[in-house]
Amino acid sequence: MKKFIVITILSAGIGLLGWQIYVKASATKNDFQRNRGNVPVAVEVAPVRKADIRNVGQYTGSLYPLSEYTVAPKVSGRLEKMLFHIGDMVQSGDLVAVLDDDEYHQQVLQAEAELEVTRANLLERQDALDNAKREYDRTVALRQKKIASESELDSSESEYRAQQSKLKVAIAQVAQKDAALKMARVRLSYSQVRIPQSNHGGHWVVGERFVHEGALLAPNDAIVTILNIGTLIAAIHVIERDYPSIRPNLAALITTDAFPGQTFQGKVLRIAPMMKEKSREARVEIEVPNEKMTLKPGMFVKVQIEFDTHEDSVVVPAAALIKREGSQGVFLADLKENKARFVPVTVGIVNGVNAEILDPPLSGEVVTLGQHLLEDGSTILLPGKTPAGGGPEREEKPGVARGKVSTAGEKS
Repeated sequence: MKKFIVITILSAGIGLLGWQIYVKASATKNDFQRNRGNVPVAVEVAPVRKADIRNVGQYTGSLYPLSEYTVAPKVSGRLEKMLFHIGDMVQSGDLVAVLDDDEYHQQVLQAEAELEVTRANLLERQDALDNAKREYDRTVALRQKKIASESELDSSESEYRAQQSKLKVAIAQVAQKDAALKMARVRLSYSQVRIPQSNHGGHWVVGERFVHEGALLAPNDAIVTILNIGTLIAAIHVIERDYPSIRPNLAALITTDAFPGQTFQGKVLRIAPMMKEKSREARVEIEVPNEKMTLKPGMFVKVQIEFDTHEDSVVVPAAALIKREGSQGVFLADLKENKARFVPVTVGIVNGVNAEILDPPLSGEVVTLGQHLLEDGSTILLPGKTPAGGGPEREEKPGVARGKVSTAGEKS
């Protein structure tokens, strides 16, 4: 019984102590909330100003040749000679490789001989037709004199018509063998592998070599890859937010770590009509002139595309933007009263450094550091100033306007 009484008394004491701690903590919190607006908050400010602001998209991508294809033989054979290597400049029609052509040369000789045989056969058939024609004419004359019988005339006519048909067959055989000879000569020419004729200009270079002399090649086995690097394509991927702003012929600025300090000009060439479902990005191709062949395919590049430029706009540092109660705005600094006032704003272009303010018209200075500790009407403390009661005054910088907020969009 005594044990129960002791436990009850201890529990009541602990509960009373906890209640007192809670009451004191709540009172302290309420005092802090009540006095928060009166406690100076150290901040930094920057002037609202008029300036041109650009809407620029930043992307990364890779360079690709304007065109690329693989040179391969159309016939099989052993590779006897290679005339170009990686990095060599080439032109349309240049001889790249030579295959062993003994077999194809023999096929040409055989086709020529077969053509001569059919031509001789054609002459023979022509003579036979001439003889059949003379015999037929003589039989017709004899029949008119009642010397030759009707059956002899029919037989002579049949022979004449048969020789006409045989002549047509001989003519067709000559054409067939002539075509076979032409095909054999074409196959022989295929033993010399050349770069195909192209109507596209540019600078063509051997990008990759796949085989060496002595290799046995089958038709369409790759020998070298040819690249047109006089103009390159920078391929980037644009997110859904920027996709509506992309359009053909927009100027692009290209940089690469391989050439620090250098910039290369380009323009938007093609825009994919769809986005990939997984990434929600669309491929955009940028044409980059490369007459000096400084850039190379495969390089990693950074691309800037300027979507739009607003001139003489009201701008503030992007760091000044903050949200309060679901509204985006800025804290305007009243330097005479040392107070900060939250003003909801409508934002235009935000380029990562500055933000365009579309509405309302602003002037004065905005808080750029420490605003997350502020509420509307909070007391602020600027560098170089002390709270009311003494201390050095803040030194004004020459050429920087200070003042209260106004509703006019004046330059500051």
